[in-house]
This record gives sequence, C-alpha cells and structure tokens, in this order.
Amino acid sequence: MSVDTAKNPDHAPVPGAGPQLVRLENVTKRFGDHTVLDGLDFGVDAGRHVTLIGPSGSGKTTILRLLMTLTTPDEGAITVAGERLFPAPARQVREIRKKIGMVFQHFNLFPNMTVLRNITEAPVTVLGLSKDEAEERARELLDLVGLADKCDARPSQLSGGQQQRVAIARALAMRPQVLLLDEVTSALDPELVAGVLDVLRDIARSTDITMLCVTHEMGFARDISDQVLMFDAGRVVEAGPPEKIFGDPEQERTREFLSAVL
Repeated sequence: MSVDTAKNPDHAPVPGAGPQLVRLENVTKRFGDHTVLDGLDFGVDAGRHVTLIGPSGSGKTTILRLLMTLTTPDEGAITVAGERLFPAPARQVREIRKKIGMVFQHFNLFPNMTVLRNITEAPVTVLGLSKDEAEERARELLDLVGLADKCDARPSQLSGGQQQRVAIARALAMRPQVLLLDEVTSALDPELVAGVLDVLRDIARSTDITMLCVTHEMGFARDISDQVLMFDAGRVVEAGPPEKIFGDPEQERTREFLSAVL
C-alpha cells in the first residue's frame, strides 16, 4: 500500500511492494450535504494486505462499495489493474469488475441453491467455465475453508460462520485479483468469529491475492496487514505498518480510536 506522497509526504510506499493494483485519485463522495470521502488519494500495491480502521461513518465501507461499483464517486478517478474503473464505459466496468471479489457483512447466499451451486454459478455464467472445471475449483475452495463435506447442504442448514466461509469460497472462485472484505464477522455470534478469521488468515498467508479489508477486529488487522490506514471523516489520518499504527501511532486521533477499541 502506498498513500499519495504528494499529499501525505510522511508516508512512503511499502519497501519491495509491487505495482499498484488499486488506485483512488482525488475521490470525493457525498450523500446529500454529507461528505463521506473527501478528496481521497491512496493506492494498494499488488499482493499486499491493507486494512482500513476507524470509527463508523468514516468512509471505509464506501471505498469498498465504490470498487464494487455499487455506488459511484462524485469526483475523482478509480483505477484497477491499470484500467480505469471510473469514469469508464459500462462494458469496461463489467470487465474490470471480474477482477474484484467481495465478501459482505451478510452472506448473501442463494437460499434455493446448494453450497456447491452457490460457488459454481458465477464462474459458469460470468467467466464461462465448464461445469466440471467450476465444480473442481469449488471443491478445492470448500476444502480450503474447512467445508469439504457441505457441498450438498443448503445455506439454511449451515451456521452463520459456515455460511460466511461459503461466501469467502464463492468470492475466491471468481479468481479475483483483489479481495474486498467488509466487516465479515460483524453479523456472526461471538463464538463463530474466530473460525472465520482463521480461514482468512490462512488465505492471507498461503496465497498472493491482494486484500483490502474493513474491520473492527484489531487483532486480526494486526495479524494479516502489510499496511493499516486510520480513517476519520473521509480522510486518511495516519498510515503505516501494523506494528507502528498499533504500537506507536503518531496522530492523537489514532491513539484516541485505539484506546476506545482495544
């Protein structure tokens, strides 16, 4: 991850980082009179795990929604893998969206489909994979998330933690270049949180997928992140490696937030 050094001179790129996979330039987003993102500039280097922390309403989830094209910025530009996501023609947007996977707070599984079908549906219909190829990939991913025996189950037969693990497998089945994680444990009972976070830790350690994560799980953020961004009022207040942000933050706003949540 690297923050725009022109506007954030104290924050240099991560040493050894690859080219930026995601780039937001001067992005502003308003809802009515409320400015959610205020001239935001930052990028995520390929293969890096970047976590966004900060109070509710600070604009973190809006960034993920912009990248998923669930909403559009009022100003600025967004680039993914060197191609313009916004502003861009609709056909180009559809192609770039194939490079992005997202796991939501709520699982959004198709209740009328089996677990296997939930994972294979998009690779077959969107990517054009054969049914056999999609099912082979789905079974590998279910094994990865610890649900190899649940192929024929329906979502209603699974716990919340199991459903979220299926949602993670479904996102990975599209072979995205970047995986967006939006408070993926917030809808889970406390005893189910650890299992889902362990799955994500394994993915972070065993794959080279780029991750952009919004979470209030500070221990998880410390474990998996190459870089942590502290957000407040639609701006990056502070950015740095997790040992710096959690161990010796420079900004008073960061210290205040962490003292409240740790």
